[in-house]
Amino acid sequence: MRYAVLGGGKRIRPLLAYAACIACDGRAMQADASAVAVELIHAYSLIHDDLPAMDDDDLRRGRATVHIAFDEASAILAGDALLALAFEILAADTQAAVTATVHLQMLRRLAEACGPQGMAGGQALDLAAVGTQPDLAALELMHERKTGALIRAATALGALSAHADDAAQIAALDRYAHHVGLAFQIRDDILDVEGESSVIGKRSGADAARDKPTYVSALGLDQARARLEGERQAAHVALTGFDPGPERCALLAEIADYAADRLA
Repeated sequence: MRYAVLGGGKRIRPLLAYAACIACDGRAMQADASAVAVELIHAYSLIHDDLPAMDDDDLRRGRATVHIAFDEASAILAGDALLALAFEILAADTQAAVTATVHLQMLRRLAEACGPQGMAGGQALDLAAVGTQPDLAALELMHERKTGALIRAATALGALSAHADDAAQIAALDRYAHHVGLAFQIRDDILDVEGESSVIGKRSGADAARDKPTYVSALGLDQARARLEGERQAAHVALTGFDPGPERCALLAEIADYAADRLA
């Protein structure tokens, strides 16, 4: 479990939780449990995604994947344990000091992001699409669940940990997170084509080798780059109407740019 969680990574999901909390006038520490929970779930999902029955990868974050470094059974159990630990930590949180109703809302939102309408469902769609080229709407749905659901949940949990109750602000944050999630995935697809394994920390060209549908295979490299830029701009637009002002969203804006520009 420690090997999977502490071996590097971009930490974009916990950063989103903190940034959303700050944007909603909270203190960063209020989002500690939310930040930890979403990162543990992300780590669990990577362990399972890398398994031979799934994407069958042997390199993650520049190191051997968990089932290679240890064994397949240990990797499955480590992932299961991290998922449970995430909910244990969020359920035990007292720093956010939210009401019981909001606390339950946070737990439910996180659970939904993991399940059939979230990561698990998205991964199932991804595996079913190998060797096919779904239309753009189906591709977007797959990635909204596989990648976007946890990104949107991280942002929502950050806002809820700050006691946010302004419907317009919460809706703006959700639109922002939707576009950041798509930008993050499109950038992943582009890096799979033009990134170097030593930089991105995993095998480049893996998606093409497995005949997996991507934004690059659907649109071509130039159009994928254009779509990426469109998602970046849409994320910024979502923040412009943030009340009482976009200056509170500076970190969120920076994360949107990072998602679109990153090299790994």
